[in-house]
Amino acid sequence: MQLQTQSFALNLLPSPNFRKPIEKREFTPLKRDPSRPISLRCSVSTASDPSLTATHQLSASTHKPFPAEVSRSIMELSSVGTLSTLTHDGWPLGVGVRFAVDQDGTPVLCLNREFSPDKRSALHVQLEQCGLRTPQCTIQGSIGRPGDDTVLKRLSATWRKKFGEEVEEDSLYVVAVDRVLQMEDFMEDGIWVASSDYKNASPDPLRGVAEDIVNQINANNMEDIFRFCNVYVDLDFVVSETKMIWMDRLGFDIRVWSPQGVYDVRIPFPMEVTDEKGAKSSFNGMSQLAWEVEKSYCPADFDKVKLLKQVVGSSHKGGE
Repeated sequence: MQLQTQSFALNLLPSPNFRKPIEKREFTPLKRDPSRPISLRCSVSTASDPSLTATHQLSASTHKPFPAEVSRSIMELSSVGTLSTLTHDGWPLGVGVRFAVDQDGTPVLCLNREFSPDKRSALHVQLEQCGLRTPQCTIQGSIGRPGDDTVLKRLSATWRKKFGEEVEEDSLYVVAVDRVLQMEDFMEDGIWVASSDYKNASPDPLRGVAEDIVNQINANNMEDIFRFCNVYVDLDFVVSETKMIWMDRLGFDIRVWSPQGVYDVRIPFPMEVTDEKGAKSSFNGMSQLAWEVEKSYCPADFDKVKLLKQVVGSSHKGGE
């Protein structure tokens, strides 16, 4: 596979007399010498290997995690879902269940019931992101009992770590993953993920702190979010309201309300982040840069985000 990589740098030299007023805010950028240029580098890679799937190419071009990663994150963050199986008379039946996940993403359930000889099942899991979006993961596979004592002990430990309680090993079941359907939200088309891709994927490193960071930003840094829309996104309309939806290792999603409709837009980080400190640092740096561009202290020497996705069936305000 050959990767064609385009790198570009932002070298910004503010006026020597420039001083940004100090603001009390949740994410405070580090103090810096205004005469010292800022250099932000990021790379855009385009794959020319025809063996890459359309899904992987789309994920790379939109700076989003692969669907397999999103599914693994949803399963790690959630603990309840809907298990659908076939009854003895052939009817599908869905019931609410609690679950944990093993190290490779295999769902572990504690159940007290008998199943049809047809072990086909589906576990549907939803994750609400700050009240604005509900990504979903549906695992299709076969439900059954672990057949090894060593595996049973490991699954018991997994359950105990998730819920802080002991479990009867006779009540443990697993769903052997055949394939996974990942959806970004209600009323959207899903993407099928192969079992091997799902098991080999890693959950997002920010999954445990993303909600807290986003809530802090929406509560204390709304001015920055509006500025991001005006500086980093190529818009031809006035933004009436905006909120951050979610954050991951590659960037964050923002919802935009306007007289023309409701849209979601993806803004990438200058580089991948791996922890909470890196995420906050990247946000601070982007906030500082956006402020300087808006005040004309430096040119907007970067490509604006042009991809906006209209949100179907959403016309309400973010705060309602």
